[in-house]
Amino acid sequence: MKKTLGKSGLKEINEEISRQFSIPDFFDKKDIVALDDFGYAKNGVRIFFRIQEYLVPSLRHLLTNQFLKHVHVDSGAVKFIVSGADVMRPGVTFIDPAITQGDVIAVLDATHKKPLAVGIALFSAPDMTALPKGKVVKTIHYVGDKYWAEK
Repeated sequence: MKKTLGKSGLKEINEEISRQFSIPDFFDKKDIVALDDFGYAKNGVRIFFRIQEYLVPSLRHLLTNQFLKHVHVDSGAVKFIVSGADVMRPGVTFIDPAITQGDVIAVLDATHKKPLAVGIALFSAPDMTALPKGKVVKTIHYVGDKYWAEK
């Protein structure tokens, strides 16, 4: 079922985006924003999904508008991340210092800075930095998953 959002619906989603990502007025009142079983589309292009309790930006959108806090992974980790693996500390080459535990963050490849996945930070940036090994990001959306295919 697809539903176009009116003024109050746009206000609600903008407030949620502002709370979660600190971006005020993400959707403009001129945008045509539709809600369906997968999430939100702006002018026919998928922008956000609901995964578990999280509002998650699509990787396709992040390719042109990367606004999430992020970590970078080395080339050895890329093939695992794009297959849906969680992010392990040894493969991380950069950690955004603003990351807090529970944030929805992007996982970027270190070379090209392209988004490979979206995940949940399991630790804050200082704690993540201090870890020598272990899982640091739980992947919830990655290249090739069912959300990637959904336009």
